[in-house]
Amino acid sequence: MKPTLGYPSRTAAVLALSALGTSRREIARRIGIEESTVAALEHSARRSLDPERRRADATMRTVVFPVEILDRLRAHAAARRCSANELCRRIVETALDDGLIDAILDDVQ
Repeated sequence: MKPTLGYPSRTAAVLALSALGTSRREIARRIGIEESTVAALEHSARRSLDPERRRADATMRTVVFPVEILDRLRAHAAARRCSANELCRRIVETALDDGLIDAILDDVQ
């Protein structure tokens, strides 16, 4: 492990900064590594998820969101101690469970 920015490792620094809503580009700049290395460290951390989480992920399907939207959600997700993707799932599930889809979409149009 290589202590980085006060965190015990580069991976820990990447995950913490990402949870705070910091962009990959900014994380790379702060640590002094390539943006692709930031992505690789995030990916590596995801692979090490506990088996229960991996089983849950296997039953899910992928929905693609623009990076800009996920970046805008990161601070809100960090405040709830979850990822931006998890927050997206919670938002959609809540809108469905509470019958808010039409209200949300009618307000947009």
